[in-house]
Amino acid sequence: MHKILLLTIAGCLMAFTVAPLSAEPVYRGHGLAMHGTLKYTPNYQHFDYVNPNAPKGGTVRLSAIGGYDTFNTFIVKGRKAVGLNRIYDTLMESSNDEPFSMYGLLAETVEVPKDRSSVTFKLRENARWHDGKPVTAEDLIWTFNFLLEKGHPYYRFYYGSVDTVSKVGSRSVKFTFKSKENRELPLILGQLQVLPKHYWETHDPTKSTPLVPPLGSGPYRVASFEANRSVTFERVKDYWARDLPIKRGRNNFDKIIYEYFRDGTVALEAFKAGRFDYRHENSSKAWATAYDIPEVKKGFLIKNAFGHERTQGMQGFVFNLRRDIFKDAKVREALGYAFDFEWSNETLFYGQYRRTRSYFANSELASEGLPTKEELAILEPYRKDLPKEVFSKTFDVPRTDGSGKSRSNLRKARKLLAEAGWKFDRKKRQLVDTKSGRALAFEVLLVSPLFERVVLPFKKNLERLGVLLHVRTVDSAQYQKRIQSFDFDMVVTSWGQSSSPGNEQRLYWSSLAADREGSRNLAGLKNKVIDALVEKLIAAPSRKSLVNHTRALDRVLLWHHLVIPHWHAGTDRTVYWNKFGMPTTLPKNGISFSSWWVDQKKAAKLAERRANGGRK
Repeated sequence: MHKILLLTIAGCLMAFTVAPLSAEPVYRGHGLAMHGTLKYTPNYQHFDYVNPNAPKGGTVRLSAIGGYDTFNTFIVKGRKAVGLNRIYDTLMESSNDEPFSMYGLLAETVEVPKDRSSVTFKLRENARWHDGKPVTAEDLIWTFNFLLEKGHPYYRFYYGSVDTVSKVGSRSVKFTFKSKENRELPLILGQLQVLPKHYWETHDPTKSTPLVPPLGSGPYRVASFEANRSVTFERVKDYWARDLPIKRGRNNFDKIIYEYFRDGTVALEAFKAGRFDYRHENSSKAWATAYDIPEVKKGFLIKNAFGHERTQGMQGFVFNLRRDIFKDAKVREALGYAFDFEWSNETLFYGQYRRTRSYFANSELASEGLPTKEELAILEPYRKDLPKEVFSKTFDVPRTDGSGKSRSNLRKARKLLAEAGWKFDRKKRQLVDTKSGRALAFEVLLVSPLFERVVLPFKKNLERLGVLLHVRTVDSAQYQKRIQSFDFDMVVTSWGQSSSPGNEQRLYWSSLAADREGSRNLAGLKNKVIDALVEKLIAAPSRKSLVNHTRALDRVLLWHHLVIPHWHAGTDRTVYWNKFGMPTTLPKNGISFSSWWVDQKKAAKLAERRANGGRK
């Protein structure tokens, strides 16, 4: 979500004024920075990573997996169509070459007092819905109240610290906070997608059906669709914000068409056949083997790994702590010894990955070695409630020699399982609970058959321990339903992380999120210390403080063994048909596809080749 789920406070040329009814200094400007100063000054013309003269036009075809039954992205119900964020504008937008800075879009200005106890957005006078009506302060207030009261549960995590919202002037809305401890909240509110009150007053916003294209204010609108098969977005030619610096050089395609496929295997073959134009390749096997085709060799299909400086986050096998068998951390740690990454990397992944050892991998936020004195100052008050290893050991994941013979690791696993009260029943050839006699067995839930090749070697090693693993692969609709209701034993998932973590950590780890349907606390973690560390991270007053608090949280999460960590690549592996132009400067946070455009000469050459059956 924007800042991984929804994803600044000092700015360039800061002008401090005095609020009419308060002596509290107020910052008022064109943008906000979480810490430090904004990169782009008030008179900026465009972001550095766009081509401001990029031509408009052309059609791009993209892919999606599964299906959809709703255009309402703001509630729990239904399977959401992809791409709907293109039809809505937010109050502000972040730049992709700063840790966390945002610039006004719907909001002409943003102002915050020095203590960050509130934020006020002044809407642009020329902001318009697609039906020509103005975007108003009433729209903003209605949107906020609806999302907080009836929207997806994650909105209550993001916006629950807002005390009041009120209209202050004809185009300004003020959000007052319950405390001064949530330094990120002004930015989180800046990411709010504003909805048209007049439209939703005649359409029930709590329902997911029928499939009616909603009214927005963004650069695209839904032009047409075939339920569960495709959605076509068309560029709004008279888009109100098209000439703003924040939008210059972006949203260049006239049409964006999403075509839906049953699964990733079918989508891959469709892509190579030219059914769609751009693909982010997540499969190491496909990256290594699937593109040895004439189209690549002749330059009609481009395979490119773009480097970036983006925080990688964590992907892994996630334990559902709501299940009794996973409540003991020793059990969770033990099962981690059955995953042989080194063998998998060489045999299955073609040596493309690095093992993940942090929830904030590939960044300065990742914990390393033993706690620093700054981290100790944060952790010491909780010593008695934390695993002793947090203070005394460097966290690492099990390693092997890559031969596939992980006897040493399996011996360590057996020892931990024995300490946790599981013994090997030679008659059943299974591990059983010494108290109940129950076998150690569980299910891993998958949505893609492609991942079965990763799970099956893991399953084999678990069987050597006497652990029975069932592999269940389901369709996307069933998978989503089970994930939202936490109906699984183990699942493969990832937590994306930004370079400026904040409020999304509540949704990931807080006790309140553990039982709230649709939350991202898939592990079911309920831990008062982690709750406290998350709140301290959110309240961090400086970048240095944020880094130290994030490292402390990272270290504690790791030693709770919530996941069996997977891997990361460190690049964006992309494959695309040679019809695009792109800026010469790439943002630090990775590819910005919205700044690409259709190169008509390349597109014509590609079309000619296809018309000739690929002979030219």
